[in-house]
Amino acid sequence: MITVEAFITLGLASILLSLAPGPDNIFVLTQSALHGRKAGFFVTLGLCTGLIFHTAAVAFGVAAIFQTSVLAFNILKLIGAAYLIYLAWQAFKAPGKNINSAGRSDPVTPIKLYFRGIIMNITNPKVSIFFLAFLPQFASPESGAIAPQIFVLGFIFILVTLLVFNIISLLSSMLGAWLSGSKKAQLYLNKISGTVFLGLALKLATSEVKI
Repeated sequence: MITVEAFITLGLASILLSLAPGPDNIFVLTQSALHGRKAGFFVTLGLCTGLIFHTAAVAFGVAAIFQTSVLAFNILKLIGAAYLIYLAWQAFKAPGKNINSAGRSDPVTPIKLYFRGIIMNITNPKVSIFFLAFLPQFASPESGAIAPQIFVLGFIFILVTLLVFNIISLLSSMLGAWLSGSKKAQLYLNKISGTVFLGLALKLATSEVKI
């Protein structure tokens, strides 16, 4: 049983960490600005699904592999970087569009956005290593088996992330809606999004694990 103190501390820490600028919330921000609040929700859902993977990795000890194996860490991070470069390429080649125009629809489907969030999250080994360092701090052997506690702690973190990211999505989509009447603004948003993806890809590709 997790103590009330640990629950409150984890909740507050999760809020602050979710608000701190990072790859995931920047990803939500750009996708919401480009495709709207609904898109931001499905991207957030995908990212939080990816966090389940990282929680399980910590609970079952898989995350320790990324912390101790340079090869495993590099393989996963390069897959993630390649995917971000692919998203950047898509953003750069996307035409500007006025979403208020009749007959125009967004080709990016909710399911595609959802899986985009999952891939973005699980291919970042830094998240597993972060969870490996973060979640066990709130677990206690006196409270029972560690693995079930890790899952509960991860679930709390995911709920907080879901709430915070949806707020970010709402605010970002409002900005995107304000700019949506301009085709030129849409082109600029696409280029900004592509640049952000390239920046995230570079940051992930150059990240290192301390053995």
